[in-house]
Amino acid sequence: MDKCAIVTGSSSGLGLEITKSLLFSGYTVFGGSRSGTKIEHDNFYDVELDITSEESVAEFFETIREYADEIDLVVNNAGVCEMAPLGEMTTESFEKQFATNTLGPFLLFKYLEPMLVKGETHIVSVLSTAAQYGYPNVSAYNASKFGQLGMIESLKKEWKEQKVRFTNLFPGAIDTPLWDKMGSKFSRDKMLSASDFMSVFNFVVHAPPTIQFPELTFLHREGYLE
Repeated sequence: MDKCAIVTGSSSGLGLEITKSLLFSGYTVFGGSRSGTKIEHDNFYDVELDITSEESVAEFFETIREYADEIDLVVNNAGVCEMAPLGEMTTESFEKQFATNTLGPFLLFKYLEPMLVKGETHIVSVLSTAAQYGYPNVSAYNASKFGQLGMIESLKKEWKEQKVRFTNLFPGAIDTPLWDKMGSKFSRDKMLSASDFMSVFNFVVHAPPTIQFPELTFLHREGYLE
């Protein structure tokens, strides 16, 4: 089998673009999403995944193990963002964002561990500048992304003997369908395009394995959204 990759949140937005790119590059891709991914390709496995459910994550990996014993690349991409001032943010929304953005990656990594390839597996996490920089009206998203980053920093040390490569991507705002649902007044002209993101992603993924990019922050030339 070709190199194997996992992509979470593969059904739309960046996850869909990432999946298409990896298939084009010769990877066998296991895409995880709740709604299904509209890709027909001999090397694509569309697997149902609710990243917030441990039972679902366990079943996701059970399915993968029917076809592969090891994973070369993991793209930790699934995420959710809801905007509201802190005083108007509901507890339900806060918990939902933590369940997807922090608990989800925890479950992903927990069940991934037996499939790591020593000195080979590369974990690319799409974190957003919200893991580094506080934005107004997204306190839950900020907190959940900061939490995910802290977990990954701990995991780097736990898996040091495995020589796993970690790349944390911190893109600024990206013009994807996600913004259609948030009612944001931010100018889409000041956001990165999906193709901007993919140029950085492909550079990282296809670089020689002797190189690591621990952290990459990249923004639209207009800078941070405010």
